[in-house]
Amino acid sequence: MKLVLLDAQTLGKDLDLAVLKQFGELITYPTTSAKETADRIRDTEIILTNKVIIDRPLMEQASRLKLICVTATGMNNIDLNAAESLGITVKNVAGYSTHSVAQHTFATALYLIEKLAYYNQIVKEKSWSKQALFTDVSRPYFEIAGKQWGIIGMGSIGQEVAKIATAFGATVSYHSTSGGNTQQPYTHKSLEALLRDSDILSIHAPLNAQTHNLLHRGNLPLLKEGAVLLNMGRGGIIHEIDLAAELNRRELYAGLDTTVQEPIQADHPLLRLTHPDRLLVTPHIAWASIEARKKLLEGIVANIRSFLKESA
Repeated sequence: MKLVLLDAQTLGKDLDLAVLKQFGELITYPTTSAKETADRIRDTEIILTNKVIIDRPLMEQASRLKLICVTATGMNNIDLNAAESLGITVKNVAGYSTHSVAQHTFATALYLIEKLAYYNQIVKEKSWSKQALFTDVSRPYFEIAGKQWGIIGMGSIGQEVAKIATAFGATVSYHSTSGGNTQQPYTHKSLEALLRDSDILSIHAPLNAQTHNLLHRGNLPLLKEGAVLLNMGRGGIIHEIDLAAELNRRELYAGLDTTVQEPIQADHPLLRLTHPDRLLVTPHIAWASIEARKKLLEGIVANIRSFLKESA
């Protein structure tokens, strides 16, 4: 059996992929462009991909293809309808990054809340060394305790964030974008109410028809002055141009781990803010702790084994 991993670089160099060789011949590529995909999957039975798009024409050309393993949770890069009609199994890995994303959510929140970029800078530029006072309280920060933490998307990650926020002393409320997840032990609110009430608002929802441009110029102004907005879900949930305008207009803070285009364009308005200290952008790393990536690899192995058992 032939396995092709199309974007091994997304898993990191520190993972030992040799475990996949138990299933057959393993061919790995650091990255794969759209022009290279067809040739690389032509004679393979199993494709492993994180973000490489596999559509119907590609599947039809890969006559031996039996299984597509998505090395992530989201499967929006796979034409699922085409796979079903062609008898190709698609498996993803869910739940591997819950702790990693939750941790990164709080790392981002605390960086912004405590104005760490500024305080780190004044020390390393030695301006603090020239001051007469032992401290610098020119950039006040607030405590999470006693504040309102809003969550959009109360799945496993949202629930983990809610648990930690509660441990910090925050009051948690949330909004279900599907309208169906309203039985959590926290107050469910309309989107508008959640925006108005939250001191910190974190997004942990998938990108779909209900969440595309969920936050935009019409409702971003509802956020409190000085509020912290975190997107750990998917780029496209927040309208980025509208967010840039809002960050320029008033004191609002945003932490993004996902953007519409990844990597973000060098000339993007978010990278040209009047007040760049109001924004922290990380390169889609919330999911990627070493522990999470090990769990991901374990999930991939389990998916291949279960497929082979089902197919026997």
